[in-house]
Amino acid sequence: MDLTGARWRTSTKSGNNGGDCVEVADGVAGVVGVRDSKDPGGPVLVFTPPAWRAFVAHLAPRR
Repeated sequence: MDLTGARWRTSTKSGNNGGDCVEVADGVAGVVGVRDSKDPGGPVLVFTPPAWRAFVAHLAPRR
């Protein structure tokens, strides 16, 4: 999948200390891309929007 024109954004949970960060690009070719911010040319995980929402909902803290 070509995500060359994707606009990547860093996770709001990522700190500024150079730690583990992810970047997300959504709205490109109907998919959500996820990559390691330290390796922007590396592999990208690709989710459908419903699968991404389910994944993020599962990660949310339970109250």
